[in-house]
Amino acid sequence: MSQKRVAAIHDISGFGKCSLTVALPLISAAGIETAVIPTAVLSTHTGGFEGYTFRDLTDDIMPIVEHWKQNNLQFDAVYSGYLGSNRQVDIVIKALKLLKNENTKFICDPAMADHGKLYAGFDKKFPRDMFKLCHNADIIVPNITEAVFMLGEDYKAGPYTKEYIGSLVISLYEKTGAMVVLTGVYFDEKRLGAACFDGTKISYIMGEKIDAVFHGTGDVFASVLTAGIITGRSLVSATEIAVKFTCDCIKATLENDPDRHYGVNFETEIPKLIKYLGIDYEG
Repeated sequence: MSQKRVAAIHDISGFGKCSLTVALPLISAAGIETAVIPTAVLSTHTGGFEGYTFRDLTDDIMPIVEHWKQNNLQFDAVYSGYLGSNRQVDIVIKALKLLKNENTKFICDPAMADHGKLYAGFDKKFPRDMFKLCHNADIIVPNITEAVFMLGEDYKAGPYTKEYIGSLVISLYEKTGAMVVLTGVYFDEKRLGAACFDGTKISYIMGEKIDAVFHGTGDVFASVLTAGIITGRSLVSATEIAVKFTCDCIKATLENDPDRHYGVNFETEIPKLIKYLGIDYEG
């Protein structure tokens, strides 16, 4: 069996654990070859740091894609995350036409907002543009803020009801045709997780709700979800692994690293991910 291959389209933050510096090691740990298309290079991530540098790589995306196409490179999945500008949305849509074949999955994490606010540098039009990209996806992985912004609704703080979460998930599915994994779901102050919908049933996968905020956990979650899907897991099973592993990373960080805005300590937890995925490199 040939090695699985994923093309990851994200930014690179030189310091701070997010985007490609999370996606590359986690998906690779699952035995999946991970090719990268950087959308921007930043000195640090944008949460908790001032004066960070930002290098826009918009003009480099299509030359990379076209070179891959010339070399007939095939991918089992394309996985996109943070895009540096509105213009990049249309470019990624164009890139998908060259990167995808009939067997390629497109997994889209519309990384642009959280806690009711857009990330720095995005305008009010950006959620509409990102929603356009989601219409091309097989699986989308928004948090609740991203979901409501793309649907044109107002943000509501939790705890939530299953009726409300269900309405968001169904609306996203009906409008995009993509399977949905909605993160940041909680119904009380004890459990936090995700709602996933494969077109037939909404499943809720919950873990311990930890009273702390960390940057990059969405990238950890979506990267592990991608690894689970590409190694043959169902949507529910991949979501279960992503919830469990993200919780492990948060707990490890709380125990060992008080500097929370650097990201979560996912590196020491990679052996657990390999175990959850059922991978035996020694056998």
